[in-house]
Amino acid sequence: MDTITIWFTLGLLGELLGTAVLAYGYTLVPEATRKRYLLLVAIPGVAIVAYVLLTLGVGRIQAAGHTVYVVRYADWLVTTPINVLYLGLLAQAARDDIAKLVGLQALTIVFGFAGTVVPDPLNYGLFALGAACFAGVVYLLYGPVASAAVAALSDLEVSLYRTLRNFVVVLWMVYPVVWLLGPPGIGLLDVETASLVIVYLDVVTKVGFGVIALQAWTTIREVTVGDSVVTVTAD
Repeated sequence: MDTITIWFTLGLLGELLGTAVLAYGYTLVPEATRKRYLLLVAIPGVAIVAYVLLTLGVGRIQAAGHTVYVVRYADWLVTTPINVLYLGLLAQAARDDIAKLVGLQALTIVFGFAGTVVPDPLNYGLFALGAACFAGVVYLLYGPVASAAVAALSDLEVSLYRTLRNFVVVLWMVYPVVWLLGPPGIGLLDVETASLVIVYLDVVTKVGFGVIALQAWTTIREVTVGDSVVTVTAD
């Protein structure tokens, strides 16, 4: 087994474990949030399929002088819009803003992928377009969507929104750095090292995003139930 397959195998195990934990957590979150919570389970669930294919060596092509893992971008094209969809739904944002979030995030991935399969200097132009789309995502998450969260949610829910938003934005900013330093960019990182970093980021962002939400919703449920008990006792 070569080094890169080992990284993909470890990523698969991480996504499997994370999906199992989040699936169990479905029974722990408030009932009113369970339908939306399924999005969190779906994120690492989709990644399981991607990492099975990557481990088997499926979905890789040679383009612009380096290996491109098409399956990886297909995974991101599905999962990262789910991340921002969840944030938009959590914030009870306007439908237009949620649609813009999902669309811009999808375009970020599309342009990033396009930049990996074309030669210099066009790859950097496509990368810049992807970065501009991601800037739009960040603007929405910190602007209109954040305002909607403050207007509609409790203090605990607003805190959860901000934590999840900051978590994904900060970690997602590492991906373009890996792109620039890796084979699609200037090539300072070889494909094995770049894949190791990406596998680590994938597991942390996909599973971590759900675990943070699970812990917060469990706390909110306990606080809500506790308040109800206090109210009944007082009555």
